[in-house]
Amino acid sequence: MPATLRTVRRLAAEILKVGESRIWIDPENLDRALEAMTREDVKGLIREGIVKKKPPNNISRGRIRRRKKRRRGAGSIKGGVSKRKFLWMVKVRSQRKFLKMLRKRRIIDRKVYRKLYGMVKGGAFHSISHIKSYIRERELARRR
Repeated sequence: MPATLRTVRRLAAEILKVGESRIWIDPENLDRALEAMTREDVKGLIREGIVKKKPPNNISRGRIRRRKKRRRGAGSIKGGVSKRKFLWMVKVRSQRKFLKMLRKRRIIDRKVYRKLYGMVKGGAFHSISHIKSYIRERELARRR
């Protein structure tokens, strides 16, 4: 970039109150831009639209938006530890009782029982109805 064009870019950046990287000079009117020597000349080029300021490059917030969905920090937890543990115990016990009943009635076999038992322990199911829908979707029930 010639020294005079660099000067035009610098002056335009000062006038438009942006960085030099955000100054756009029309490539078809470079000769007009090269003739500009004073601040007044550069202001004239700005008025004519030969020199413009580019829009800012904003930082993408996509990653932050994706991260915001998982609000699982300490501040999100409701109830004390004993309350949460009690609720978990009630839920897990009822789900395990349901699985035992299915195994006893031979609706599911031992392998499926063990798999579902582990999933219950891992908190994969919200309720007994969730287990039922899971068994139906995966067709884990025995054929009669």
